[in-house]
Amino acid sequence: MLEIKLDDEELKSLFLNEVNMRLDKIELEALLMNSKQLCKYLSLSWPTIEKVFLSDPKFPKIRIGSKWLFPRKEVESYIDIWTIGMKKKQAYVDKKL
Repeated sequence: MLEIKLDDEELKSLFLNEVNMRLDKIELEALLMNSKQLCKYLSLSWPTIEKVFLSDPKFPKIRIGSKWLFPRKEVESYIDIWTIGMKKKQAYVDKKL
């Protein structure tokens, strides 16, 4: 005879982890991000994002009323290019030192 025992708390924990992983995946596939999602995506505070990125006219952004929206794919491309530029600047600074 085969007997299966399930721990309700462990099963609940596994279920919630799986749901959270799927929600994160759905969020990553969303077309637009709001400011809170952008902060999470870049791991930066909103004041830092305002100072570093929103001041750049090339940064992809849409303002609707008082709300900022950011096209995910365009932000990804911008950050890739920005990162390369920052690495080049850092290499130049390191070379001068």
